[in-house]
Amino acid sequence: MKKNILILFLAFYCIKAFPQQTQLILKTEKDIVLNTDKFAMVLSIEENKDVNTIYLGKKLKDEKEYRKINGQYKQAHDYTNMYQSAYTASGTRNLLEPAISVEHADGNQALDLKYVDHKIEDKSPNQKHVVVTLKDQVYPFFVELHYLTNVKENVIEQWAVIKHQEKKAVKLVKYASANISVKGSDFYLRNYHGDWIAEMQPETQKLTHGIKTLDSKLGSRTNLFQTSYFALSIDNPIAENEGTVLLGGLDWSGNFRVDFEKDPQENVRIIAGINNYASHYSLAPNKEFVTPRFTFTLSTQGLGQGSRNLHEWARNSRLLDGNGERLTLLNNWESTYFDFDEKKISHLLENTKKLGVDLFLLDDGWFGNKYPRNADTSALGDWEVNKKKLPNGIFSIVKEAKKTGVEFGIWVEPEMVSPKSELYEKHPKWVVKQPARDEYYFRNQLVLDLSNPEVQDFIFNMMDKLFTDNPGLAYVKWDCNAVIYNAYSAYQKDQNNFYTDYTFGLYKVLERFRAKYPKVPMMLCSGGGGRVDYGSLKYFTEYWPSDNTDPYDRIFIQYENSLFFPAIASANHITTFGNQDIKFKVDVAGMGKMGFDLNLEELHDEELKFAQEAVKNYNLYKDIVWHGDLYRFANPRETNHASLGYVSKDKSKAVMFNYLTKYTHVSKTTNPIKWDGLDANKNYKITEINLYKSGSYLQNDLVLSGDFLMKVGINPILENNRRSVVLLLEEVK
Repeated sequence: MKKNILILFLAFYCIKAFPQQTQLILKTEKDIVLNTDKFAMVLSIEENKDVNTIYLGKKLKDEKEYRKINGQYKQAHDYTNMYQSAYTASGTRNLLEPAISVEHADGNQALDLKYVDHKIEDKSPNQKHVVVTLKDQVYPFFVELHYLTNVKENVIEQWAVIKHQEKKAVKLVKYASANISVKGSDFYLRNYHGDWIAEMQPETQKLTHGIKTLDSKLGSRTNLFQTSYFALSIDNPIAENEGTVLLGGLDWSGNFRVDFEKDPQENVRIIAGINNYASHYSLAPNKEFVTPRFTFTLSTQGLGQGSRNLHEWARNSRLLDGNGERLTLLNNWESTYFDFDEKKISHLLENTKKLGVDLFLLDDGWFGNKYPRNADTSALGDWEVNKKKLPNGIFSIVKEAKKTGVEFGIWVEPEMVSPKSELYEKHPKWVVKQPARDEYYFRNQLVLDLSNPEVQDFIFNMMDKLFTDNPGLAYVKWDCNAVIYNAYSAYQKDQNNFYTDYTFGLYKVLERFRAKYPKVPMMLCSGGGGRVDYGSLKYFTEYWPSDNTDPYDRIFIQYENSLFFPAIASANHITTFGNQDIKFKVDVAGMGKMGFDLNLEELHDEELKFAQEAVKNYNLYKDIVWHGDLYRFANPRETNHASLGYVSKDKSKAVMFNYLTKYTHVSKTTNPIKWDGLDANKNYKITEINLYKSGSYLQNDLVLSGDFLMKVGINPILENNRRSVVLLLEEVK
């Protein structure tokens, strides 16, 4: 008896004196393995019902061996047994950044989530949906962790559903979508900052202890300064074709927050979700709060394979009509700005046909009567056709376009209102602004309160009327130019809900629009690239990367966007911006969805002829760019040129874009550029296209094997008077 008491005393003493050792008493009850073709994410259900992420890496052949992983790590002690939590709650034993914090109906702020059960559903041969249900030990508060695996694309979508059965509302203080623990020796983060006309500026850093946060508090146009999309390299610095890299981001068009915390065990915890800045969400009993999805891929072959994973997933599962076609177009903005009438539009329709593109897009300036839209200072919200500019309405232009042999599209900015507008006069409570403070304008406008169902109805009805009044309307450019100042909603009872409900309201409008008009092509523009995310792209066929259309700058912006978004979604226009020749501008626009935004009358005959021929060439290779696989051969930030290639799925065709990015008299490509993604056993005829003012520098009837091109390469011969080269590869049988 005395011996047993002594043993119990010693055991108690060890636990009290060395609390860090208590982690050793926890045992794994079972594992939940989330598999894709190439990698696995493994959740463990511990004996005390904690749920942890114990592995993220290459898929093992034997799933039983996942249980042996933790035993191979001899890291610093986890005092809490929560460092690897799959969804870290705050207020009990957690010492690190939480994924969720709440204030219960009685004011208590503690939460301890324990495993209840999990379900696995095969949604298709390629998709498996896993739902893990957690519950607090004391309160009737529940969290469902959702994981959707896209097997072939090697992509996981993760989100949470939060609900409770307490007597009154619970305040969600923080409510992330994902909480991922990653093990490694070192971690290198590439994230992006920017501003208007300077989007997607990369920064790469080695993560140190503490928290690195990517976030936005702008309310709308939320990617203006930062994007939530990033690349995290594990163990080694970021490389294009080697190393383990996690690429992903939050699929959300509102305020976001992504935390990277290097914990005391030298691991990195990624916590991503809606930004809880000024947004402590009030959740009523028996209601569900569904977080946006955090989408990521894990590549063991560097950035390149990670990009191809995301592109394939986006085309198949997220981007609207991702495997379909796109319309090339001519936009009137730089031809006319606000100054146009029916005669000018008629002439531009003829130019659209003459150029050989599919569609004419009428940009800003077509609406408003009491306050005509003759500048960006009035009329937003008054979506009625300006009778002076277009006395016969939009439908007459749609009919004329059809008669000319082209389609017709139109620009709108539905979320915004001009202080000088009839809408503002009639419905001041629909506007986001503080009731007793000065109004602050961003680009001479304010934002409508999309958290208000009446405003949602107004915007949907406006869009619906545009299409019912104008049958045959074929395209929409949806713009969003302002951020939210003086955030206040006359509709919301709890102002903490505003920022989040604004974005939910936007999605409700887009859901309604797409339910009635599922196939209308629509460009997502937000003062340029201010809203480029997969939360919005499920409703749009393409996005506008930047208002900066100087082709030199666009090379860099488009290159960085290509890490996350497929070329079919990138709207690239040839404009008057930049002092480069027409060839360089066309060649840069070719690595995406091509469009024109210039006055054909200002082109010389030789330039016009080249542009017409370039459109024909684009029609030959656009399918490869839109639906093929992207390979980046040369990063313009690391050398004097950029080089990218797109390869068709059957590897029978490919197209290569090459641009000189440092202009000096001696700058050139001295060495061949190695290809990737071709079939080593195929032979390819190589033809230079988009020739302008001179012939090709390449040998006539040049045929090279895929083996040669991938091991030796080809020199496009870039130099100061030959700044862009496009090569078309076709299999020779």
